[in-house]
Amino acid sequence: MDNYAKQAAQAQAHFLTYDQEKIIKKCRLPHDGDYLYPTLFGETYRLCRKSGKLERKQGAIWETAEFNEIMTVLDILCDSKEDAFLTGRWNGMQNFGHQFHQNLLEEVDPFAAAFDNRPEALKKACLSLGGTEITGADLGYAIEVMLGLKIALQFWHSDEEFPAQVRFFWDENALQYIRYETMYFAVGRLKHLLLQRAVLS
Repeated sequence: MDNYAKQAAQAQAHFLTYDQEKIIKKCRLPHDGDYLYPTLFGETYRLCRKSGKLERKQGAIWETAEFNEIMTVLDILCDSKEDAFLTGRWNGMQNFGHQFHQNLLEEVDPFAAAFDNRPEALKKACLSLGGTEITGADLGYAIEVMLGLKIALQFWHSDEEFPAQVRFFWDENALQYIRYETMYFAVGRLKHLLLQRAVLS
């Protein structure tokens, strides 16, 4: 078992230690005797109440969720505060963490480069996820993660001095919903979905 699988297994076991009725009430989750039914980026999941296994609905079947999905869903369900609220004010993702992570965000981003010559594909992908347009960049959208919590994405084309860039922003109260480390898992899932949907556009 690799480290990702171990971490996912620990998160699932951690979920089983929580009072599920409190999670249902706090997050207003659809549920039955066997499963809770959260959504992530508009996609439907089911979370087994006995094992903690998370699956994503894909057409008529249920597929096992991947690492970024598991960590994001379980972190928000289990550890978001009951009195969490959003301010509507964006804060740069790097401002939530440490200088080490800030430096990582300055690296050339292949995700941004993938859309440098095809911004319409990124626009269509964001809209397919229910994104709402925001200003302040060449292209920008706010996309719901879950429970009303959104990620804002801003994209800038490359020029003579700088490569294409994408920056991510969260509500300034985001840490009431999600851990800083888990923000990266959520962004990873969002990037995957955007690249996947851009191929189809």
